[in-house]
Amino acid sequence: QVQLQELGGGLVQAGGSLTLSCTASGRTFSSYNMAWFRQAPGKEREFVASISWGGSSTYYTESVEGRFTISRDNAKKMMYLQMNNLRPEDTAVYYCNAGDGVPPYDYWGQGTQVTVSS
Repeated sequence: QVQLQELGGGLVQAGGSLTLSCTASGRTFSSYNMAWFRQAPGKEREFVASISWGGSSTYYTESVEGRFTISRDNAKKMMYLQMNNLRPEDTAVYYCNAGDGVPPYDYWGQGTQVTVSS
């Protein structure tokens, strides 16, 4: 089992950048695939990006392709989401997600708020 905690949310102007981090506890972190999801007010939680357990494969939803970069450091038990050229429609609570198979996985963090002002 793994416990997840997101860090790094906040308020940023449109066009700005923000980096989210996800810290993990548990011995099996490096064996899990991981992902970021987000949920905007009044909307369903949606997939943002995922990364394989070894970091060799990444996937992005079309709306963030080319602007967001997912990465991980298994030695530090950390996952990151570098977000550039942020848009107001990126405003949401961002969740860290980990597990086996395909997303959404079994384990979730509590979320961190990202607000992009126009």
